[in-house]
Amino acid sequence: MRRELDAAKDTTAIGFSLRCFGFGVPNLERALWSAGNSLTLIAQDELQPFTKDRSNEMNLHRLPWPRAELEQLGEVKVELRVTLSYFIEPNPARRGWKNRHRYASHGLRFAVQKPAESVSNLRKRVNQDARGEEEEVEAKGDSEGWLLKPNLRGKGSLHHDRWRGTAAELARRTHIVVYPVIGWWRERRTLKKSESKARYALVVTNRTPPTAIDIYQPVAVQVGITIPVTT
Repeated sequence: MRRELDAAKDTTAIGFSLRCFGFGVPNLERALWSAGNSLTLIAQDELQPFTKDRSNEMNLHRLPWPRAELEQLGEVKVELRVTLSYFIEPNPARRGWKNRHRYASHGLRFAVQKPAESVSNLRKRVNQDARGEEEEVEAKGDSEGWLLKPNLRGKGSLHHDRWRGTAAELARRTHIVVYPVIGWWRERRTLKKSESKARYALVVTNRTPPTAIDIYQPVAVQVGITIPVTT
């Protein structure tokens, strides 16, 4: 598995490996490990994907990055991992199998703010990508530095991708948008599902090489994490 993944040079080869092996297996040691150079943020939320005639809500998540610490690391290479997970309802009609946009009740996607992109422009880009999904054309979102890129990671209802770049660039990627794409909830109006809510989990991990700069503690202080002390 490792040899094939390392030999994958383009998204086609990576996609083939992904279909064979998935995203790997959980690592208990890493799950239990805690250090100043690894930070994981978890959000559980919901949105209403559709109204009767169009897509509806998107959720904007602000990432509480330790910006000063990341900028201090400067050109040091870091990794950002994003995972979006949600459940869908299969289409009750058999014809749903014929069209990837009609089998699932709804689809969700994520988009990460580019280093030089304003929040306003991020929203505009997401709206354009959502329309592209509805029209069944390729969305051209942010692909630089990502392993799978938007088209390959948007399969099924578990979306994962990994971005590698400098710490200074990551410091300016401060928002993630979760947005809906078309599904049968909107198309089959007689079932009155267009106003249903969709729940999801978003997991974001930031990893840096071992350094003297702690990226965990500033975020723990910022979001108010307390450590229980027993006496």
